[in-house]
Amino acid sequence: MRQEVTHEDLGGADMHRSQSGVAHFVAADEAALLTHVRWLLSYLPSNNLTPPPVSPMGDDPDRTTAELSKIIPLDLQQPYDVVEVVETVVDSDEFLEVHADYAANLVVGFARLNGHPVGIIANQPYHLAGALDINAADKGARFIRFCDAFHIPLVTFVDTPGFLPGLEQEQGGIIRHGAKMIYAYSEASVPKLTLIMRKAIGGAYIVMSSKHLGSDLNLAYPNAEIAVMGPESAVNVVFRREMDAAEDKEARRSELINQYRNDLATPYVAASHGYLDDIIDPSETRQRLIQGLESLLDKRQAPPARKHGNIPL
Repeated sequence: MRQEVTHEDLGGADMHRSQSGVAHFVAADEAALLTHVRWLLSYLPSNNLTPPPVSPMGDDPDRTTAELSKIIPLDLQQPYDVVEVVETVVDSDEFLEVHADYAANLVVGFARLNGHPVGIIANQPYHLAGALDINAADKGARFIRFCDAFHIPLVTFVDTPGFLPGLEQEQGGIIRHGAKMIYAYSEASVPKLTLIMRKAIGGAYIVMSSKHLGSDLNLAYPNAEIAVMGPESAVNVVFRREMDAAEDKEARRSELINQYRNDLATPYVAASHGYLDDIIDPSETRQRLIQGLESLLDKRQAPPARKHGNIPL
């Protein structure tokens, strides 16, 4: 069957950048491209046997980040730009985003903390509420493995309601693609630091560098919500009969949601089981991540005696 298509739609820069995910960066001209390449190389060692280059940016490692309380809404349904969060935390607001126009529900890129290069992985609430889908899982897994190959520590910012539901995602193999990200995180031997800002729900909580995947330092904000299901969905399933029997069904539902959120989904429950190392105030974010990173820079993890693992392709 003949199909009409333009050269741009078939193999243009915009198609590779936003649709296929083949292109990681697109520049306006050669000069801009070379500038971008120099910026990228500034985060990377000359080879995989050399530590990443330390470049002090003149940004105080003890700088507080109280402005995060204004950037990140307390209302869990209200979106915000996670790039603004990242830029607030890292050195001199400098963040080189990779694959910016592909799978925008997951943000990845390079930054520095007290001069040390780090790889950033963050859910983006502005797109699909930060849910993980097939393309985001592939994007994240590739970036994680790239950082691990060059000894670049990983810093993960979590705010996700779970995996994106739907027939298209299930038929496309979302479980298989999500497993790539699990594999990448669990096999990575670099320092791994994780911050749960708001939601960490279901399988996506596990995938986003949880303690279960070998993360070295896991922090959360006091209002974070960590659970196998979101309170609204969980109450509908677990307490359906109780709500049906209530005289005021909506009032009882609201009461049960609050009870679930306060008794089960609170980060203090996760911390009591050892799944979190500490619960911090947003103003401490930069300080605590830098402290954690510097304590882990000498991390060494011997690989298993094998040729290689079997990545879920």
